[in-house]
Amino acid sequence: MTIRILPAVGDADAARALTTLLSQIADAEPAPPVQDSTALLDTLARLAGESLDELPEVVLVHERIGPVPALDLIRDLVMRFPAVGVVLITADTTTGVLTAAMDSGARGIVTLPLAYDALAERVQAAAAWSSGMRRHLGSATPEPYAGPGGTVVAVTGAKGGVGATVTAVQLALAARASGRTVALVDLDLQSGDIASYLDVQFRRSVADLAGITDINPRVLQDALYTHDSGMGILLAPAEGERGEEVTDRVARQVLGALRSRHDVVIVDCGSQMNSATAAAVEVADQALLLVTPDVVAVRAAKRMVRLWDRLQIRKAEETLTVVNRHSRATEIQPSLVERVTGTRMARAAVPAAYKELQSVVDAGRLQDLDARSTVKQALWALAGELGLVTVHEGGGGRRRKPSSDRGAIGLWRKGGDRGAVTLEFAGMFPLVLVVMALLWECVLYGYTYSLVGNAADEAARAATAAYAVRGDVAGACRAAGAAHLPDAWKGADITCAPAGPVMRATVTADVPLFFPGVNPGWSVDGSAGAALEVNGP
Repeated sequence: MTIRILPAVGDADAARALTTLLSQIADAEPAPPVQDSTALLDTLARLAGESLDELPEVVLVHERIGPVPALDLIRDLVMRFPAVGVVLITADTTTGVLTAAMDSGARGIVTLPLAYDALAERVQAAAAWSSGMRRHLGSATPEPYAGPGGTVVAVTGAKGGVGATVTAVQLALAARASGRTVALVDLDLQSGDIASYLDVQFRRSVADLAGITDINPRVLQDALYTHDSGMGILLAPAEGERGEEVTDRVARQVLGALRSRHDVVIVDCGSQMNSATAAAVEVADQALLLVTPDVVAVRAAKRMVRLWDRLQIRKAEETLTVVNRHSRATEIQPSLVERVTGTRMARAAVPAAYKELQSVVDAGRLQDLDARSTVKQALWALAGELGLVTVHEGGGGRRRKPSSDRGAIGLWRKGGDRGAVTLEFAGMFPLVLVVMALLWECVLYGYTYSLVGNAADEAARAATAAYAVRGDVAGACRAAGAAHLPDAWKGADITCAPAGPVMRATVTADVPLFFPGVNPGWSVDGSAGAALEVNGP
């Protein structure tokens, strides 16, 4: 039997030494080493996506693999790919490390420096176990771990005050209103405010789970607060200093337990990056980055995306950016944010309508936000875009939503930003009318000026001709000028008089106010001259 082996080694020299020894094992087929935990998980996910038969029988994890600690990585691998044999390579041979590796799900340990016999023995034993497990599962292929639903969404603010908590709460409420089981986690460990937004008084927090190795359903239930909406809430510690107890290991363990017991897990990561929130962003199926349309927030978003990339926890193109307090009048639009940050932009943009939120926020009743609120419609549209909302169609089998939220779910299905567009248009309409009226008045002013100029030119010519034959200069002037004015401007004052060698004609007409014939008293003057060909009397 061919043993497919995938090594995960960060150090280049160690990778070469390991590959050399693996190539000497009979029937072994080592793949090129991957250099970090992110590349390892991406590679296995890609292989599983192509065909589960492509997954290796054995994965070798070096103790210095990063950025995720080796034991946490092994635990994650075992949960996602339960029939892949995982072997830890470590220089620490103490009983504590052995016990911890076995607890994480490793099928064996290979000690450093590497020895061929020990390596071959552990690889073959892990491969035999993998084959037996696959036969036991009734298939020659392992299935990646996925809980019952188990969608994790991490919500992070580019900086403080951009609306990450409001967004996380409304996403959770939207998912719960559609009938899904939901857990809302506050990982803003020093300044989490979910309890204030939902008026929750509870003594348990995520810090109480930090010292528990095995988070069973009873322990989890004791730590979760069951909200009136039916969702479970895991609060941030009331004492900010206790946030240091929640490490990346604790965050992974807690989120893994919640994922396995809920359809949707929403994590409020706040705006401060630490080991716990970094772990949440890494394990999340969707990572949202909240930003407001201002230069400071956009720059903060760009820094956050670059930080995630440097830590190898989330690529820019895998991040979904949401613009909060959006207005069509602002210079910074979502397309610009997308270009600056390099992230994907959510179709739903949250309008700038804080007055809709103020009363429910002050009362600690964010769940009571009116379904007609443009903010709620936009955020529930975002929930639909993320696939968090399930709409059940049909007759007798239709699952009913809570009556207060039924309208909101229908509104996001019809287009969540429709209300925002209507509100913005209603606010802009008077200004549009004023601008159009001013432009029309400018057109009338210019048209009147053109008319009097042309009339003055014709009056000057007619007056010059009358002057040459000693005729009625004034009458010819008025008649010629009036003939070239429309009826609404017939009352213009037209005069002609010689001015040296030139016959000078002047026409003064009133400028209409919006409509010809309506005169507010404004007037324009037009003048023209024509050369006198002969001397007058």
